[in-house]
Amino acid sequence: MSQAVEDCNRRMLRARDAMDRTYAQPLDIPALARIAVVSEAHFIRTFHATFGETPHRYLQRRRVERSMFLLRETTRSVTDICLDVGFTSLGTFSRTFREIVGESPSVYRSRGVARAVPTCFTMAWSRPSSFGEATAASAR
Repeated sequence: MSQAVEDCNRRMLRARDAMDRTYAQPLDIPALARIAVVSEAHFIRTFHATFGETPHRYLQRRRVERSMFLLRETTRSVTDICLDVGFTSLGTFSRTFREIVGESPSVYRSRGVARAVPTCFTMAWSRPSSFGEATAASAR
């Protein structure tokens, strides 16, 4: 990797880290571009090329990830969580949450989330069944 690409990636990481720290604040492209030491348009293009999504979409996903934790671990209302993670509209929050997670915040909360289990159990439960292979081998 060339020094220029490495330097550009490092500056994009600095900007993304700033987004991670201030995810509940409004997105400020000019400030993020200053952190990355590039123009605003170049920042948006380079961020997308580096991370595979626009800064706005990254911030939305980051906010939804945080809201998922709050929905699982607290009894606060969906509206309070929506506002706490930086969304200003419950409708936008619900639509974005559904796009990213695949279900509404209320359904996500009511469904509950499986608690952490030891890796050995996860591996055993997710191991493909060998029943079909054994049946095919005995038919030969």
